[in-house]
Amino acid sequence: MLIDTDDISACMRGCIVCSSQPDSGSAMRLTLLGTGSAGGTPCYGCDCPACRRAAEDPQWRRRACSALLEVNGQKILLDAGLTDLAERFPPGSLSQILLTHYHMDHILGLFDLRWGVNQRIPLAGPDDPEKSRELKRHPGILDISHLEAFEELELGAIQVTSLPLNHSCPSFGYCFDDGRNSLAYLTDTLGLPEQTEAWLMRQRPSLIVIDCSLPPGKRGGGMHNDLQSACDTLTRLRPERGVLSHLGHDLESWLMQQPQVLPAGVELAQDGRVYTL
Repeated sequence: MLIDTDDISACMRGCIVCSSQPDSGSAMRLTLLGTGSAGGTPCYGCDCPACRRAAEDPQWRRRACSALLEVNGQKILLDAGLTDLAERFPPGSLSQILLTHYHMDHILGLFDLRWGVNQRIPLAGPDDPEKSRELKRHPGILDISHLEAFEELELGAIQVTSLPLNHSCPSFGYCFDDGRNSLAYLTDTLGLPEQTEAWLMRQRPSLIVIDCSLPPGKRGGGMHNDLQSACDTLTRLRPERGVLSHLGHDLESWLMQQPQVLPAGVELAQDGRVYTL
């Protein structure tokens, strides 16, 4: 049940700090740059309660789902659907781009960024020859490679593991481990493959950001979690904090009518929110 607060650990337990601004130091810092589904919130032309609220109050607006992980001076961009990447990240500031998959709302910003000069930006993600064809034909400054399932990548002090997801095209989530704490970023997906869930059960990330696009019981064509499936997954994995992202405007409209439905330890993502481990 969504309201069973004993199913998931308490919202705050020591090692995770949530804020609107990043802290300094060597801790892992995850900034949620975008937390919306493909259409964003407000969705163009929509007059639902969530879209009206977002149009009136910027704190409820949601852009394409993406995040930035920072540790020891490294900046790792997770997905690249935002179209203002050049303004956000000065030349030389990005250490790595990791793609969850090649759907347009996760790669759109690369089509401008690739025409930069005088540098190379490493970019890795799942192998999807069809959807990655255009970027690989004209990569520009992007140094594109693909990862295998459960491949481990060393990025400075961070170990990154690619985790297969259930989506309509080849897709990975990622787990980041600095030797003290770990966090998992799991969009886009409907549930989790058995091997991925077993891996996460062993790893026990402190923080899990997970796809939650739809109201309970609703199924979309792109293989995304509804609220029940996302919370059920978090119940089994039992992170210290679970964060629901890739949020659709219809889900938020539903939640506006059910404000107390989320279990303890589970919260809605917000654009700009920072988590420090």
